[in-house]
Amino acid sequence: MIPCTLVKQNKYELSDIVKKFGKSLTSSKKLSPGQTKSLVNIVRCRTAELGGHEEACDNCGVVRYSYNSCGDRHCPKCQNNKQALWIDKIQKETLPVKHYHVIFTVPHSLNDICLWNDKLYYKILFKSVWDTLRTFGYTKYGVETGAIAILHTWGQNLSLHPHIHCIVPAAGYSIDGKWKNIGQNNYLYNVKQLSSTFKGKFLDGLKRKLSKLGKMQGFNSQIQKAYKSNWVVYSEAPMSNANHVIKYLGQYTHRTAISNQRIIDVSENKVLFYAKDYRDNATVKKARLEGVEFLRRFIQHILPKGFVRIRRYGIYNPTVKRNLDLEFGNELSAFEQALEESQKAQVSHNNDIHICPYCKKGNMVVIRIIPRIRSPAGHLPSILQSYFQ
Repeated sequence: MIPCTLVKQNKYELSDIVKKFGKSLTSSKKLSPGQTKSLVNIVRCRTAELGGHEEACDNCGVVRYSYNSCGDRHCPKCQNNKQALWIDKIQKETLPVKHYHVIFTVPHSLNDICLWNDKLYYKILFKSVWDTLRTFGYTKYGVETGAIAILHTWGQNLSLHPHIHCIVPAAGYSIDGKWKNIGQNNYLYNVKQLSSTFKGKFLDGLKRKLSKLGKMQGFNSQIQKAYKSNWVVYSEAPMSNANHVIKYLGQYTHRTAISNQRIIDVSENKVLFYAKDYRDNATVKKARLEGVEFLRRFIQHILPKGFVRIRRYGIYNPTVKRNLDLEFGNELSAFEQALEESQKAQVSHNNDIHICPYCKKGNMVVIRIIPRIRSPAGHLPSILQSYFQ
């Protein structure tokens, strides 16, 4: 048998950055248990430690090894497959109508509050977004509308930039039990009114929680600054059909703060990576950060344990659908067709990955299962330290 050495698709990966600069990061900053666990998973991902299998070509005999993924939601290697599965599932549960893309952002002046308690902050953010959309649905059209909301916490340079992407259907269910179209041509609601309402709901909710916890005085200056700043809710024109909705949803569901494809180079002290400059028409440029600063920014985007970053509201929420006895059912022929095409493409892709990369004729056949290396239970920070260079 001929051994086949598989080269990494990218010269540098996030795991390399964790190994190289992790020691300096942990010596200057205390990591939360969730951050520590995610960094351990990222380093272990697709290595022999997690087990896998050995394959051999039935034509030329070449051998290759495939290792298991860690499954961590912050790992850039693990999200593509999850994204594809999520899209397949959502295809049957989305109305075959136009959808609007609405983005809710908050001022950077409130970032200190987010860093103090990110779980509380994001919970209020989700609630304020849906309260705003639901209020407009009832006041403008008298309907229960819906939304699929997806939290992103990062900017292109890994800065803290919490915002929520919403996909909102151009339809709602009226109080008299009838479906009704909503939206006007290229916009859903007046964005200035949306911004003002969202601003009020978010800051009111934030103040209530901070006052209850006795923290209002400490963050009062940030709150006052946010009141004086302009808030902008961005709304795109509706997408024309179901296929566009599905494709668009896939771009925003299982992204991580940075992908391995964006990492260009890792030097002794710095990381070079690609980033879009939205002040220059989203032009892709090269950005450079100190290695420790790169990691410090990355761990800001590791969400609290169990926190749900993709949520369904209104007529897209399973409980609401059940209570209103809503059935999207027979009207989803476009989605059924798209799902069938997606499954066919997936089957074709699965067949391709089994073709021998060496002779291009034979098929790779599993000949041995590689068991996972059971590392002794221990102090998680100490385990992370063992990977540092």
